[in-house]
Amino acid sequence: MNAPRPSKRSEVASFLVMDMLRKANKIEADGGSVVHMEVGQPSGPPPERVAEAARRALADGHIGYTEALGMPALRARIAAHYQEAHGLDIDPERVVVTTGSSGGFVLAFLAAFDHGARVALPVPGYPAYDNILAALGLEVVPIHTTASTRWAPTAVDVSALAGEGGLDGLLIASPANPTGTMIDGETLSQLARACSDAGLWFISDEIYHRLTYAMKEVCALSVNDDAIIVNSFSKYYCMTGWRIGWLVVPDVLVRPLERLAQNLFISAPAVSQYAAIAAFDADEELDQRRAVYVRNRELLLTELPKIGFTEFTPVDGAFYVYANVSAFANDSFEFASKMLSEIGVAATPGADFDSRNGHRYIRFSFAGTTAEMEEAINRLGAWLK
Repeated sequence: MNAPRPSKRSEVASFLVMDMLRKANKIEADGGSVVHMEVGQPSGPPPERVAEAARRALADGHIGYTEALGMPALRARIAAHYQEAHGLDIDPERVVVTTGSSGGFVLAFLAAFDHGARVALPVPGYPAYDNILAALGLEVVPIHTTASTRWAPTAVDVSALAGEGGLDGLLIASPANPTGTMIDGETLSQLARACSDAGLWFISDEIYHRLTYAMKEVCALSVNDDAIIVNSFSKYYCMTGWRIGWLVVPDVLVRPLERLAQNLFISAPAVSQYAAIAAFDADEELDQRRAVYVRNRELLLTELPKIGFTEFTPVDGAFYVYANVSAFANDSFEFASKMLSEIGVAATPGADFDSRNGHRYIRFSFAGTTAEMEEAINRLGAWLK
């Protein structure tokens, strides 16, 4: 008897951070204590304005389908945000509301690329990029970055790849996950120019915008109006579980994206869309959350070197420290597993982000409370003596 088998496209790598979260949750369920530094998730609830908007939407019965591209009021508010934050005049018709940034990536990749297209990604990088592309039948072209370029791809890299074997797109992130590094305006302009010269789609992941410390973020639309922007309410706006994000795309992609959204998702959750409108008016509360990240960042950058973590990428933005663990172990997965089981500190091994050199690195998220960060330092310091 020949039983049917799962598809080849489902054979993507597991997301190690979620595996670590599962193990950490099991320890807690069994009565253990865990400091969560594995998941890039704000520890606090959404702003009160957001919660109130959701309660109001539920009370008023606003829980049905919306237009596939999103509620017009939310699309207009997102467009207004680009004027407020970046001085950019964006037509709300170019805004696509998505089921989180993850849904945005699926839609963007399907709208921009045909099966077999080649898309360049910086390494280390967010693993879901690779896995979504692979599941959609697209080819990942890695650009291995180093400290010499502040862990960012260069225009020379892109031009060389486009000339060698053909390339269809480039995806960058600033601030980046896991490194926390950012791309300055001049480098961003050079990357955009290289993509334009080679006829490539230029995709910019900007979900960590507004979580910056060492420099100001630059929106890719300011250097390339045809860029595809991916953003989300999950990080700065503290709405991870609400599954609400957005794209800004060129006019030529709006109708293709609408057709795809109609068929794949119908629409993003209505309650989340009403809540997201309110999120733009919650800056006072959200900036208080950001102030906690600022304190946590300073704490880790001061204390981690004292206990032996002397090499890590620049923490320009986001809420991650990507640290070298070579002084302690040759395998960061083994190191992270022991750290979790022996002292209850959960972090993400670098293999999630870089299959070639990730065994040397580990990612610590400082999105939790300052008390949690202090506890993690204390546990790590005693453990590594």
